[in-house]
Amino acid sequence: MVSDPDDLPKKPKTEIVIGQDISMMSEFELSARIETLEGEIARSREAIKARQATKAAADAFFKKS
Repeated sequence: MVSDPDDLPKKPKTEIVIGQDISMMSEFELSARIETLEGEIARSREAIKARQATKAAADAFFKKS
């Protein structure tokens, strides 16, 4: 018998598949899915900003019109 919750096996993180059937998901699962997707959206937006900054710096360096 396991007495410490930290000794329990960790539940594997579920992979989100775009377009998958979500009709059988619970409210909790759907909320977790939305939270994960919003995190990925924020991460993607930050990556876009970084690439735009890099491009702007290169354009300024080479004085591209």
